[in-house]
Amino acid sequence: MKTAVIMGTRPEIIKLEPIISKLSKRNCSIIFSGQHHDYQMGLSFLKQLNIRRPDFSLRISKSNPNSQISQMIGRLSKILQDIKPDTVIVQGDTNTVLASSLCSLKLGIPISHVEAGLRSFDWRMPEEHNRIVTDHISDLLFAPTRNAKNNLTSENIHGKIHVTGNTVIDAINKFSKVSSSKSRIMPKFENFVLFTLHRAENVDAKPSLVSIIKSIISSKENFVFPIHPRTMKRLHEFGLYEKLEDAKNIQTFDSLGYFDMLELMKKCSFIVTDSGGLQEEATSPTIRKKVLVIRKSTDRPESVESGLSELVGTDTKKILSAIRRTSKDSRLPSTKTPYGNGQTAAKILKIISDTY
Repeated sequence: MKTAVIMGTRPEIIKLEPIISKLSKRNCSIIFSGQHHDYQMGLSFLKQLNIRRPDFSLRISKSNPNSQISQMIGRLSKILQDIKPDTVIVQGDTNTVLASSLCSLKLGIPISHVEAGLRSFDWRMPEEHNRIVTDHISDLLFAPTRNAKNNLTSENIHGKIHVTGNTVIDAINKFSKVSSSKSRIMPKFENFVLFTLHRAENVDAKPSLVSIIKSIISSKENFVFPIHPRTMKRLHEFGLYEKLEDAKNIQTFDSLGYFDMLELMKKCSFIVTDSGGLQEEATSPTIRKKVLVIRKSTDRPESVESGLSELVGTDTKKILSAIRRTSKDSRLPSTKTPYGNGQTAAKILKIISDTY
């Protein structure tokens, strides 16, 4: 079996590491798209997780989604024709995933989609477009939960669906053991809430961003806020960064590495975020933290249904109410993580090996 693993963003790198680590250079080509906001930072992130240097790098220079996708397809086409993999493995719902899947389809290469079947039913999200298209043209679909499988079944997906769990739990089980020795993060607060924000629908629209930032400043809770580059740009553009600097209850950091984020998740009281990945990671037995989801919809309903997360929206009053309520009682039900037992990568690779 010969595979090509294609990735381009930090979440993809984290969630594909458990798969890549079980494949040898002889039977796996790694292709890095460079969709990451900083190409060199993307490569350093691979190094941090001890993933070998990619066999091919696309070095995408465009930020416009249409230009990005067309550029990726053009460069991937030659690479995939040269290496002739039995299957292309992609993860999630990025532009890299969509471009890789479309290119593979036209070359007649079977597509193996890790984390298939997620749906927010919110067409404002570009990720929703990407994953729906990818799911409909994939041959093997690895659904993290039964709910994800049901989404795929209801859409009459033609590929073979397997419920496997999510590789994010594999990654946390592995790296949480070493994160304390590799992290250099120093929160100034003894007790704090972890806050992250990066989704386009939250940060690109000034009213939404103002509402969210106002809520965390007004709450008076102590927050640690690693700022995504996209969010940083909008904070400055909308005149909000100065307000954060003046707030005594908020400590900001530039975008952090994986080990630093793991340590912050382990040490915080609870999490306020619009990240889908953090919703999953927080359910891990080594993290187990309540998550307040500042979005109007979520593609991780399992976490909400199990009581491990709460969907609170983006209204200032609703966010404030949820923060104050959770600060008084952040206990979680005894429910296990809905995203598997940490053996997802092995399951996925056995299915791929048996198929190809």
